[in-house]
Amino acid sequence: MKYFRKLEGDKVYLSPMSIEDAETYCRWLNDPLVAGNIAAAAKAYSLSAEREYIEKIQKENAHIYAIVLKETDAIIGNIGIEDIDNTSRTATLGLFIGDEESRGKGYGSEALRLACRYAFDRLNMHSLHLWVFSFNERAMNMYKKVGFKEAGRMRESYYLDGKYHDSVLMDILRDELK
Repeated sequence: MKYFRKLEGDKVYLSPMSIEDAETYCRWLNDPLVAGNIAAAAKAYSLSAEREYIEKIQKENAHIYAIVLKETDAIIGNIGIEDIDNTSRTATLGLFIGDEESRGKGYGSEALRLACRYAFDRLNMHSLHLWVFSFNERAMNMYKKVGFKEAGRMRESYYLDGKYHDSVLMDILRDELK
């Protein structure tokens, strides 16, 4: 089996990343739309580098997961819980839906809720945060729907396609998850 149902929702489940998906991740990370939304537009991703990254994640048992559709077992994106601070009980989240046809269908919000619930209930986190760019209103609305609030902003800190954009910090506490 390529995927393992670590965390399961109604429409998606989160699985440890598979080395077999390196080419898919590489394609997504080199897609200007995906890359621009996750601060990767100015980078080039090679297949060998992506394989090395997945192998590193697997060896470290990091909390980086493939987002997989339950109905078809097709990978549609990625979500991670990183920068875990066990003293302050905080962590950073990152998420993207790489498969264009899977955007806007609620898969991202379900995956985010699964990751938040896991971080709060199993990793004993108190606060989670993420960064999103001000032009990505669809993502900000999804984060708000799950319970995230804007906590701050770095003005004109991200350059993309000839323009500067704000980086927006959003966070959520355990009891705010919807």
